Amino acid sequence: MTKVCAIQIGSFLAPNNLWLAPMAGVTDGPFRALCLRGGAGVVCAEMVSAHAVHYGNARSTRMLQITPREKPVSMQIFGSDEATIAEAARAAEARGADIIDINAGCPVKKINKAGAGCVLMKDPLHLGRLVAAAVKAVKVPVTLKTRIALKRSTILGPEIARIAESEGAAAIMMHARAAEDMHTGAPNLEALADVCAAVKIPVFGNGGIDGAEMAQKFFDTGCAGLLIGRAAVGNPYIFSDIKKGLAGEKVTVLNHKRRAEIYLALIEENVAHYGERIGVGRSKKTAGYWLRDFPGAADFRAKFVRMETLADIKKLFASFFS
Repeated sequence: MTKVCAIQIGSFLAPNNLWLAPMAGVTDGPFRALCLRGGAGVVCAEMVSAHAVHYGNARSTRMLQITPREKPVSMQIFGSDEATIAEAARAAEARGADIIDINAGCPVKKINKAGAGCVLMKDPLHLGRLVAAAVKAVKVPVTLKTRIALKRSTILGPEIARIAESEGAAAIMMHARAAEDMHTGAPNLEALADVCAAVKIPVFGNGGIDGAEMAQKFFDTGCAGLLIGRAAVGNPYIFSDIKKGLAGEKVTVLNHKRRAEIYLALIEENVAHYGERIGVGRSKKTAGYWLRDFPGAADFRAKFVRMETLADIKKLFASFFS
């Protein structure tokens, strides 16, 4: 029975096997640092376009920046061309990434139209060549994040995992839902178990892990580690909570006031990191995860999302705390 423990991924030894999953627009520097304080072993960055890095896009280049407090970090890149994938992998490594992760699971249409994300699953051999290109380009480990299937009726996970392993991937990050499911529905744990049995390298399970009970179900499939995404938004301590729960220890539920305190501190960090306009704007995207489960939560969120300055936000939160 796998429990929370250190794990070797290629040449890198991760402190533990509960990792923050990459989420576009969410897992930026301030949030990564917060989740490391919450017990994550490694934090995965939001995906960066290899094509944009190749053409010197300023925003994408900034997304590769890593500070010491965000480490250990896995930098996720996406693309469909071997040369640009290799180039982006080198750029991420040069900026301090401990692991390079290739995205082959994103179901967003904008990404898929560019020939990247989950559509790469249609051609596993081409996907394998992308993995090989990244492996040859860097010294840090390369991992692949993908899904068990495009359509629920046709499981592709084991085949893709075997190809990625043969091309040098150090681990497989497997979302246990089909691409057509997006981020809803029960994970297919039977298919995930088949993926774990298909390869010798570590497999990390992902998709709907919200506590110790579900974490144990994933570990029971043979997973060596877990990726936790949306459940960490609003509770960055879920990594410590799962570790305690699996060990039979009591888990303290994060009440709404403590959650709001953590959120306000994150908003302040976002403003310091991005500047007020962008920092406040990014913070609003996850308000529904943080400001919930208390009387008047909907009204409070409605007021919050209309605010533009940190000073006004702090006044609103002060009234809530009082």
